[in-house]
Amino acid sequence: MRFGIDRASGKLAVGPASIPMPGSKWGRVSIGAALMLFGLLGFLPVLGFWMLPLGFLVLSNELPQARRLRRRISLWWGRRKSVKA
Repeated sequence: MRFGIDRASGKLAVGPASIPMPGSKWGRVSIGAALMLFGLLGFLPVLGFWMLPLGFLVLSNELPQARRLRRRISLWWGRRKSVKA
């Protein structure tokens, strides 16, 4: 499963799906921040807690701290799946 922004096409890849993203860094940062902000309002009908991981995924391609955390989680998940298989 793929996660992250493909720099060549400018799309956010989440597994088999891909979502177009803005070309500017600040556009991607503002979308990621908005997703996380509205994800905190997940108890409302239209907004949901699903927005938090998606916002983190968008921000993790722009912020080094979030990128490191995403990499650690990815490695942990891969090790966890290989032990269970």
